[in-house]
Amino acid sequence: MKLIFRYLKPFYRTMIFGLSIKVLATLLELALPYILSHILDNVVPLGEVPPILIWGGAMILCALGAFIGNVIANRNAAKVARDASRQIRHDLFHATMHLTSRETDAFTIPSLESRLTSDTYHVHHFIGMMQRIGVRAPILLIGGMAITLVLDWRLALIMIATLPLLGIAVFFVTKRGMPLYAETQKAVDGMVRVVREDCQGIRVIKALSREDYERRRYDVSNKALVEREQKAGVTMAISQPLMSLFLNLGLVGVILLGALLVSKQKSEPGHIIAFIQYFTLMSTAMTVITRIFVQITKSSASANRIGEVLEVYNAHQDKQGEGLPENPDEQNFLVFEDVSFSYNGKRNNLSHVSFSIPRGGTLGVIGATGSGKSTLIRLLMGFYDADSGEIRIGGQPIEAYDEKKLHALFGTVWQNDFIGADTVTENISFGREISEEDIRRAATLAQAADFIEAFPEGYDHLLTAKGTNVSGGQRQRLLIARALAGNPQILVLDDASSALDYRTDANLRRAIREEMKTTTVVVAQRVSSVMHADHILVLEQGAVIGAGTHQELLENCPAYKEISDSQMGGAFLE
Repeated sequence: MKLIFRYLKPFYRTMIFGLSIKVLATLLELALPYILSHILDNVVPLGEVPPILIWGGAMILCALGAFIGNVIANRNAAKVARDASRQIRHDLFHATMHLTSRETDAFTIPSLESRLTSDTYHVHHFIGMMQRIGVRAPILLIGGMAITLVLDWRLALIMIATLPLLGIAVFFVTKRGMPLYAETQKAVDGMVRVVREDCQGIRVIKALSREDYERRRYDVSNKALVEREQKAGVTMAISQPLMSLFLNLGLVGVILLGALLVSKQKSEPGHIIAFIQYFTLMSTAMTVITRIFVQITKSSASANRIGEVLEVYNAHQDKQGEGLPENPDEQNFLVFEDVSFSYNGKRNNLSHVSFSIPRGGTLGVIGATGSGKSTLIRLLMGFYDADSGEIRIGGQPIEAYDEKKLHALFGTVWQNDFIGADTVTENISFGREISEEDIRRAATLAQAADFIEAFPEGYDHLLTAKGTNVSGGQRQRLLIARALAGNPQILVLDDASSALDYRTDANLRRAIREEMKTTTVVVAQRVSSVMHADHILVLEQGAVIGAGTHQELLENCPAYKEISDSQMGGAFLE
């Protein structure tokens, strides 16, 4: 809960104002039964109308004052909840975007999504509830006790005697419920994971007629969530019936003792009516307090989950670094020196990889699926830290780089990159301040200008989410144009031409080589995509089984020669 209080601190003035109004409105509500008791016991016996009208008017004014005060306080509470939750979501999203890849893997994407959605909603609901009824309910409870003690201490003691029983019930139920709600949120993560995977793979699911299978898979995760929600709900639901039982027993005791006292003329009928009204208010307050404890349990679990992400981010956000040196090492611009890495710490995904590329040179990386090609790129860009060895750019270890300055060196196209639902221009510029001239130049180099200009709207043509209204090859060329538009120091193409025909691929590589003159890393499964590289790595299960030029590998690396021979024709399209 410290997280919530930290975010509420900037709003303490607004909260004090709202809470003051809420306290005043609640006190006016408490005055109503007392005034009614006074009218019945002291004013009505006089038999005069004006005093009755005066005290009746006082009741009306108290009711109106309570109504207006509650409206103002509730609007103020909604404003605080809105602004505090917005800041929490902002900081959580910012932290999520700046987690390292290893940290993201540890949390998992579905879990981060549910923390940004359902967990922040629970916190938002809690902040609003505590200001609206979290103050009103205790005042009704404590104020009701105080007034009833003044009216008749004997009747009040009966109500007070029920409170320890209520407190014990709430304590044990809440203690049991908090871990159950934490487990429920984990079940939400699992369901979000299934939904996310199905939404991303909907075309494959339909193509293979696997809708029934995915429905069953979703039902399993949905059932798990329902079971945990039910268990948590049943546990927390016990509290309200218990409170109702204790309160009703207390009410019966008040009525019995009150009737006895009235019969012996030791109490007034108005007092009994006031007691019943106060008991009703206090019963309502206790019911509300039960709801508050349920919400506290939910929001505490959610706040802890949000805090975990923020704490991980805060642990490394102050890291300072450098940019590319003014006089970088031109000859050894990109260097891997005996680099090894494992995602899970058990089996190496890269083992003892070494190479050196001059500035403006081209590195080709080829190998079967799962050989470690994309892992090499992730290490190069600093998404993961190598377990051993050293990676240098411009002669400087990447650990010394500022994260933003390091990533600014790269223009990257990933295997599974994305297109947004926006214009061609916006998808290429991607929120960067890139001139129209640079956008068109990048499109031309990426061999995308022809089909873009064939659209009726040209560069203002609207693309759908994931680029479903263009072909796979067109989508890849748009992504390459995006990478080129920023004039990167290092261009990374991670299997970026798999959907291109050989001729377009050859033209693209020629344009990049002749026009961009940038350091290029080409990850591919086709020999034709890497054969002109200055240095080629052949990877197999994370290890380098061949390194050198195309010709050297044909002579010295049987695996590379086998790939080249199987892709016959790829080398003759130049």
